Amino acid sequence: MIRQSESIWDGSSTNDATHLQVICDPRNSLSVPHPSTNQFSAKEHSALTPYRRQSVLSWLNENVPGKRLKHILRVEEMAIALARLYCLDVERAAQAGLMHDLAKFFNPKQLLQMAKEERLELDSVDVANPHLLHAEVGAIVAREEFGIQDQHVLDAIRNHTLGRPGMSPLSCVVYLADSLEPGRGDTPELAELRQTSRQDLYRAVWLTSEYTLKFLLATPNLIHPRTILTRNWAMQMAIQTGKAYKQ
Repeated sequence: MIRQSESIWDGSSTNDATHLQVICDPRNSLSVPHPSTNQFSAKEHSALTPYRRQSVLSWLNENVPGKRLKHILRVEEMAIALARLYCLDVERAAQAGLMHDLAKFFNPKQLLQMAKEERLELDSVDVANPHLLHAEVGAIVAREEFGIQDQHVLDAIRNHTLGRPGMSPLSCVVYLADSLEPGRGDTPELAELRQTSRQDLYRAVWLTSEYTLKFLLATPNLIHPRTILTRNWAMQMAIQTGKAYKQ
C-alpha cells in the first residue's frame, strides 16, 4: 500500500511536533482528549536510551529492507501517540513499536525452530503458515538480543499481529499502530478506523480485527483462531465499557 504521510495525525513532519493534551480517567486508566486539540504528531521517537535505540536501529538496518524499516518507524510513532492519548507508558509503547517486527524476515524454518525451542504452543495454522510466528519470535529476539525483560513490552510485541483475548491496553495500542499506520493506505474505511483508535481503544481493536477478517475471508488464506477470539473479546470489552455504538 502507498504511504500517504509520515505523520500519524495531521500530515506534518515528525520534526514539527505538537503535544497532545490529555485528561486521564482514573476509573479505567485510559483518557479523554482535551477538547482544544485533536491532533498530534509524535516527535519523541521512543523513550529508549539513545544508545539502545540506536543499537536496535542498527540491527534493523542490517536485517530488514528499507521499506519495512519505514513501516516500523511509523508504527513506533503511532504507538507513542496513542500511548500518550490513553495515558499509557510511552517508553514501553516506543520500545514495543520499534521492536515489533524484529523477526519479520526470518525464514519459516527458523521461525518454527525458535518457537519450538521456546516451547510455544503451536496451532495447526502456525505450522502451515510459520510467518505468523514472527510476532512471538520477535519477542524472543527482543529479550535475547537487546535484553528486554519487561513483560508488558514483550507481550505487546507478541500480540501485535493476531491480538489476544485479555491483552493489555499497551498491546492494543501496538496492535492498532501496526494495522493502521499511514502506510497501510488511505481508504475511507481505514480513515474511520484511525479516528476510532483515537476515541475508543477496545472498539478500535474490535473493528480493526473485523477489517482483517474481511480481507482474509476474501482470499485463500487460513485464518488463525486467535484473530476471531481477539475480535470477540474486544467487542465484549467495548460493550462492557459502555463505549460501543449501536449497530
